[in-house]
Amino acid sequence: MLIPASPAPCHLIESSAFLGRRIWVKRDDLLHAEVSGNKFRKLKYPLLALQGRDPVLVTMGGPWSNHLHALAHAAALGGWPSIGLVRGAAEMKSATLDDCRRLGMQIRFVSREDYRQLRADAQAWRKHVGLADDSHVWLPEGGSAPAALRGVAEMVDEIDQQLQFMPEVIMVACGTGATLAGILAGLRGRGRVIGVAVLKDAAYLRQEIAHLLRQAGYPDYQNYQLITDAHHGGYGKAPPELRQFCRDFTQALDVPVEPVYTGKLFHALRRLQQARAFREDEHVLAVHTGGMQGARGFID
Repeated sequence: MLIPASPAPCHLIESSAFLGRRIWVKRDDLLHAEVSGNKFRKLKYPLLALQGRDPVLVTMGGPWSNHLHALAHAAALGGWPSIGLVRGAAEMKSATLDDCRRLGMQIRFVSREDYRQLRADAQAWRKHVGLADDSHVWLPEGGSAPAALRGVAEMVDEIDQQLQFMPEVIMVACGTGATLAGILAGLRGRGRVIGVAVLKDAAYLRQEIAHLLRQAGYPDYQNYQLITDAHHGGYGKAPPELRQFCRDFTQALDVPVEPVYTGKLFHALRRLQQARAFREDEHVLAVHTGGMQGARGFID
């Protein structure tokens, strides 16, 4: 069900004018037609473990959540019912939620306080589901379960095989930290990873990354840097300068980006290059984590 026909390509972008250097881009936005990018990788093994069962998938997300959107598609492909606990009021609408409903996901709105509780308590979802039983399977926000790291780690071997070398620097946008943790797991101490946090006050992600690595049975890798001042105002914030950057980037390089994740990633990459944060002889690869469906929330 969640097996792509071929690995996502690595594209070399010659961008001396726009980004200031040549970079490689791992195009995970092209990995699967519906289950986008890093969400595909994070869901792969948790869902493969459910083959032969008849689960009811339960998860959480905001009204434009890439994870909700990906899980609704994956559940529909598997023929499984799904429930999405969404932060917001019942009258809230979005194209993402419309897609989820069309795919068969039940949408149940929860208050901000209850949403915070869902993050804090691994069993809190049960009170929103009703008669939950052993068939109900909880998948945390963003799909960021320990089992998700294995699917992300596979990306590193793909990069090595495709390029015939391992870039010294891999950059990725960070929401929950699971994708960065999975890349660390795949690198096994090689190179360095730069994570661009897309939300404010994100220093806590260091603890989340360590926790995920430990739960998944990996060492506490420290060969990474977390940038916490490139969020442009916070999660889901898209000031005009960032939106213009996304438009210019897409037009100049023919790689679509959006302002929630990938736009912030490449904007931070350009800023680092301007600050001479990379050696001239370093190969830099940026992971395009997909999520373009969320760009519909920022139509100018």
